Amino acid sequence: MEQNTVENKNDITLDKVSRSRWLFYVQLFCFIAFMLGGCYNLYKHKYQGKPDVKVQESTLYNPKYK
Repeated sequence: MEQNTVENKNDITLDKVSRSRWLFYVQLFCFIAFMLGGCYNLYKHKYQGKPDVKVQESTLYNPKYK
């Protein structure tokens, strides 16, 4: 019984160099997507400003006593 094989240049499981290159590009894409997603999330939930907080007058830097 004779096996007929066809060489496939696009098969990454046979060539270790092309497999490592493909994994590198996948990791790079995932890293960039994660970084862009994190930056967008920080931009979306950014600090909106100084809130108006009521503070007791006796606890100020220059306290006011009665």
